[in-house]
Amino acid sequence: MSTVCMIAAAAENNALGKDNDLLWHLPDDFKRFKKLTTGYSIIMGRKTYESFPKPLPNRRHIIITRDTKYKVDHEHCIVVHSLLEALELCKNEVLSYIIGGGEIYAQAEQFSNKIELTRVHSTFENADTFFPSIDFNKWELVYEEYHPIDERHKYAFTYLTYIRKKV
Repeated sequence: MSTVCMIAAAAENNALGKDNDLLWHLPDDFKRFKKLTTGYSIIMGRKTYESFPKPLPNRRHIIITRDTKYKVDHEHCIVVHSLLEALELCKNEVLSYIIGGGEIYAQAEQFSNKIELTRVHSTFENADTFFPSIDFNKWELVYEEYHPIDERHKYAFTYLTYIRKKV
């Protein structure tokens, strides 16, 4: 069975970003994101894709947009028009990642069986994009690793890995 993993960094109030940008800079979290997603397909909404300066190396980008005329001229990018279409492209892969944004996470939760969440220990009231609330009746925490504030990280955070509970 293919693993579909939602991966995100979200504040205590589930804030993800504002104006198509992150609200924090966490270099160790970027490294972890790169380590986990390299070599796999990453599924994202158009706005998330457009927030990158260029496509991320060594990953197949599957970009979801309602715009049927939207094109991306890059060999590692595929444009689709629904989450189901994106998931169909990954059905034979061992692992694929949902990387955002908020609307895509909300749609993808029901199809995901793993969550890699970096919980940023702060709240951001000015955010305009949010991660969905985790229903702990459906998800089990299987890994947790705390990272304190340091000279490179303005906020403390915790890596949390959840797997979907067997029904």
